[in-house]
Formats: sequence, C-alpha cells, structure tokens
Amino acid sequence: MNVYQERRNALQERLGDAVLIVPAAEHALRNADTEYEYRQDSDFYYLTGFAEPEAVLVIAPERAKEGVTLFLRTRDRDKEIWNGRRLGVEAAPQTLGLDAAYPIGELDTRLADFLVGAPTLYYAFGRNEAFDRRVHAALGEARHRVRRGGTAPSTFIEPGTLVHELRLRKSAHELATMRRAAQITRIGHEAGMRATRPGLHEYELEALIEYQYHANGAQDVAYPSIVASGDNACILHYNSNRDQMRDVALVLVDSGCEFDGYASDVTRTWPVNGRFTPEQRAIYEIVLRAQETAIGHVRPGEPFDAYHRVAMRVLTEGLIDLGLLRGTIDSCIESKAIDAFYPHRAGHWLGLDVHDAGRYKNLDDTYRTLEPGMVLTVEPGLYIQRDGDAPERFKGIGVRIEDDVLCSASGPEILSAGIPKTIADLEALVGADALTNV
Repeated sequence: MNVYQERRNALQERLGDAVLIVPAAEHALRNADTEYEYRQDSDFYYLTGFAEPEAVLVIAPERAKEGVTLFLRTRDRDKEIWNGRRLGVEAAPQTLGLDAAYPIGELDTRLADFLVGAPTLYYAFGRNEAFDRRVHAALGEARHRVRRGGTAPSTFIEPGTLVHELRLRKSAHELATMRRAAQITRIGHEAGMRATRPGLHEYELEALIEYQYHANGAQDVAYPSIVASGDNACILHYNSNRDQMRDVALVLVDSGCEFDGYASDVTRTWPVNGRFTPEQRAIYEIVLRAQETAIGHVRPGEPFDAYHRVAMRVLTEGLIDLGLLRGTIDSCIESKAIDAFYPHRAGHWLGLDVHDAGRYKNLDDTYRTLEPGMVLTVEPGLYIQRDGDAPERFKGIGVRIEDDVLCSASGPEILSAGIPKTIADLEALVGADALTNV
C-alpha cells in the first residue's frame, strides 16, 4: 500500500488546510435487478487501491488523527456469503495505510466534523445528485456550528485540479503495470491475427482476442472491443461485432485489456485473407507513415497537439498523391477537406481510464507541453466512406493504427511495441492458425 500512501501524501501537501471528499463508484443496474460488473471510480482507486463499493474517502490534513479517513462497509457474514468478502472497518487502517476508518452508515453524522475549520472543500459537485445532497447537508451543519466563530468551507474546487495532475504523470509502478497491460494486449492481438480467415464472424475474433487477455491475467477489457470488418471499419466506434468477415476485406481491431486498473488501447488493421490489395496497401502505408512520424514528436517540451498536426500533414499529403484530395497540404487542412477522411484527433491521455484524466490545454487556451511520465495514444487513421467522393476501388477502406506511447526524457517509448504493424509482418502472421486448422 506504500504506493497509495505516497500519492495521498503528495495530495495532502497540495491541500493545505482544505478537505477533499472522494466517493467510491456506485453499482449500476444493467436490467431489472442485474447489475453491471462493478468497476471502482478511478480517482478513488488511485488514492486508495480499494475496490469495494459503498465507501467514501475523506482527506483532511489538519486533522492529526483523521488526516486520511475511509468510511466503508462493515463485515456482515450473511451478506458476504451471498456477495463476497469485505475488508471491514477494523482491518482497513492497517491494510490500507489509513489514519482512521468508520462504518459507511456513520458518514452523515460525522462528515460535518471534517468540514468545520476548513475554508475550502474539494469535491466534484454535479456527478452524483444523491451524494451531492449529503455533502450539502454536511456543509449546512458545519456552517451552523461556526455561527459564533470558526470557519466552514466557502470555496469549492473540482478535485481533479489536483488529483488529475498527479494522475497525468505516471510513476515507475504505474508504468510497469501499463507495460504489462500492453504485453497482454499484444498476446491477444497476435492470437486474433493468426486466427483470422474469411467466413469468421467478428464476434468470434473478439472472443479469441479477449480470451487471451483473461488467460494471461488481465481482469477485463479497458473498453468494448471494436472488431470492424469491411465497411464497418469506417464507423469509428463500431462495436456490435456481428458481421461475417469477407474475403478481400480489411478488419480493424481496436481492443485493449485492463490490468490492475490500468488500460491499454491498441488498434491494428489487417487483411482478412492475409493479403492487402493495392488500394488497401496504399492507404495503409500512408497511415503507418503518419503514425511513425507522429510518434517521433512525443517528446518533452513539444506541445500536446504537435503530433496530431504532423500526422494530419502526412495523411493529407498521402491523399493528395493518390488523387483523393486536390490542392496543397495547407489548403486541404485549412478548408477541412481532410476531415472527410480523418475526422478525429491523433490521440489522448492513457492511464486508469482509457481516455485518461488531465487537461490538454492551459488556461490561456494554448496546448500544454509534454513532460516525462505522460502516456498517450498515437492513432491516426483514414476512412474512405462508401457514400463519399472517392474512386470506387477505394470505397469502404478504413485503416487505423494505434500504439500507447510514453513521453520520456530519452524520447518516445512505445509501450505496445512488438504488436505487428508493418505490411510484411502482418501478411506473414495473419491466418497462420487458420491455415493449419483447415
């Protein structure tokens, strides 16, 4: 638990005499009385490493014996028989490295105690209306108590201004976890490549890939896998994954595992029959060139959007060379003509969330500069829509190539390196298992 204590210590130094409240994620119903599989709130997990629901973390540096306090469920033998073991109040302080722990049922009577004397409250109002009401009630009680003297919070700040800046710069422990997540994702993608053949359904490929994630220790997928063959590859967030994969089509697989809470996010595109057509090869080479060029700009001191701008220029130039765009590179970008083929940005932060926490811009609306320890995705793509303005032979081709990249002092480190992405490597691997099983 030293990792989580170190994070809380860093946060306490920034809090000063303020108080921070972070509730755990709530259960969500899937249908009727069936719940979705529980996933802890990322901020809460980042600060505690505690995966149970019905818990609230309160950090109040000015309270010597309760600086870090957790409200959580008590042990209950009957409920544990039905729904699994609980840590319990008695074991929480030592196990989690806390100053104090109380039953979650005492939150409403104790919360005002933490607010009296604190001028500032860090709490994310607006995310959970029911919990907001509980915080408002505690604020009202604290204000009542200090009418004859003292302080209650009068300033309210989004906790992400502190917590998300900490999360944005990954520690050695986090990077080791993310490297493992990327390694497991590699195993899944490679298994999918080997098994691909015409006639296989998208959902079968999805199952093969995700089986490898679980078989190699991942607890879940980081997001619903996209397995998009043929024209489906031109739907950016396609995830119904029901179609049968046809010969002479590409399949775009955007899938990553979640390992110990941390996401990987990788996209590869390969031919269903193991061989690129000339048109597919031409589009693929442009996207790969754009991605490799963009990765080179994931360096300390570069503005966050530098790698996107570079990728856009390479994609635009490639489409002009193919005759799919007309004009100069600058004119096609300024007129947004490129947007018809490339409608998204080149990447995002990555960590506990697949679209991880952290601001992209400074307060003056300029892009922040990259720093060592930041991890992001680099994922340019080109999508030639069936109803778009393009020669028929290109229509329905969708290609995206995505890797997870660490910005380090020595240059970009591709955490997901090793997952095949050159045309030669893909053509050598795709269908290898399918052929031996004929």
